[in-house]
Amino acid sequence: MIHNIRFRIFVYNNENEDDLSQALLNILPEAIIQKEDAEGIFEDDITILTGLVDKKRYTKEFFKSLKNLDKDQLNKLILDLDKKMDEHGNLFLRFDIEDAIDEKWTIVDSGNCIHLKVKIAAYPAKKEIAIKKIKEELD
Repeated sequence: MIHNIRFRIFVYNNENEDDLSQALLNILPEAIIQKEDAEGIFEDDITILTGLVDKKRYTKEFFKSLKNLDKDQLNKLILDLDKKMDEHGNLFLRFDIEDAIDEKWTIVDSGNCIHLKVKIAAYPAKKEIAIKKIKEELD
């Protein structure tokens, strides 16, 4: 169902990097986190936590957990698939960081969040086919 999951979290000076790393691990327990240093618009230091999860058993576990979202979150995901999917079958998800720290998955559209790019296994890799596969699995 999923080829791989890329993740990204921006850590600002006033945030605890360990807490944000744990938030990510609450969603992707097997993630190997890499760090990049960057500079913000106002010349403030930012650390970017990035990485890739591509082992089949871990991507399966992620999708299984996604299927177990509460009913409102699952409905929101299904309704928003068209705007969260690109033409190449990549699903872009954002999870609230504060909720993830508390081991809760909450899909959000903006704000301080965990960014995921989920490559859906669809052949050919087209938006419509990927959306159809996800809907079939989630229903």
